[in-house]
Amino acid sequence: MALSCRGVCRGASLILLYGKRPVGVKASLCTPRLASTKSSSLWFVRHYSPSQARHGIGRSVVSGLKWTNEKYERFLQRRFPRFYVLYNTFMRGFRLLFQDGKEVRRIVARMLSERIEHQNLPYRDMEKIRQVRRDLIKAIPLVIISIPPFANYLVFILMYLYPRQLLIRHFWTPQQMVEFQGVYHTQRAQHHWAIVKGMESTSTSVQDSRLKSRLTELCSKVRSGIHPVVSDVHAVRTLFSGPPLGIKRMYADQMRHLCALLFLTPRLPGFWIGRRLNSHAFELMQLDRAIVRLGLHQLNDAELREACYMRGLNPDRLSPGQCREWLTQWLQFSTHLKESETSLYLHCMVLLTINFPKHPRH
Repeated sequence: MALSCRGVCRGASLILLYGKRPVGVKASLCTPRLASTKSSSLWFVRHYSPSQARHGIGRSVVSGLKWTNEKYERFLQRRFPRFYVLYNTFMRGFRLLFQDGKEVRRIVARMLSERIEHQNLPYRDMEKIRQVRRDLIKAIPLVIISIPPFANYLVFILMYLYPRQLLIRHFWTPQQMVEFQGVYHTQRAQHHWAIVKGMESTSTSVQDSRLKSRLTELCSKVRSGIHPVVSDVHAVRTLFSGPPLGIKRMYADQMRHLCALLFLTPRLPGFWIGRRLNSHAFELMQLDRAIVRLGLHQLNDAELREACYMRGLNPDRLSPGQCREWLTQWLQFSTHLKESETSLYLHCMVLLTINFPKHPRH
């Protein structure tokens, strides 16, 4: 029996259109006809649902893109090794930034659903929110620059030339991370002795002779290279909750020197600087209490070093044991402070770090 081209074409059209065979039609070597029985027959096309077809195409596209990307990376690594390091760092940075964003979203969702206050969060969750917020604030100028058309080319050049000033930590190589932290610590260490000198000059206005003597003795001890103990600091704590060294009673110059300890800009009005210093110091005090709840022994070496660094100590040349020793002493001091004593907290980022371990003056 001759094949009916018209019937074959109609059946093929239905198969291509719907992705499956037409109901009640069977394909054979003769003209398609209505199937009256479920007799065995040879089907030209295997059955696929539209969703299965889409998934198959999606997997093929993803596999192709992955293969192309791997080939491109091998080409860069072989022909342009320096550019490959930059490219790889950027790709890793975007992945880390995306992961941090998802993590913060999860933390905020849990806070809302379980009605958890910020100060009651676990240490790692609280620290993650703090760090991501600082990263986003730093990234805002770069985003604004890249808004105009074709400005992204300028942005890439600026990021390559000024990675420390423009990029956040996700886009730094491990070597850059160590190098840039050293640079930032050197910058804040330049203000250490100005802060100590400001405390000494302020002591002349203290009316209580006993407190005046203890403050002068504390400053002299630090100047002579001796690392003070917690009791030395607590002996003068009342001077930092009111006049003359309270956060709202200090001279503007002293507050501007303290800004360097937290990497804050000093180019703001005095009242605004005071509010920012108080807010950041109180946030660190909450983090200290979260560490105590968690247990200091739960922090790994990287977390120990980061905790020491953000509290004014440079951990670059310290062992994990020394970091743990210093942070233990710091927590003994900070967990007994009140919210009104944020000024003492900030000044101790100099008093309790400048001679630990004993090293020459900056």
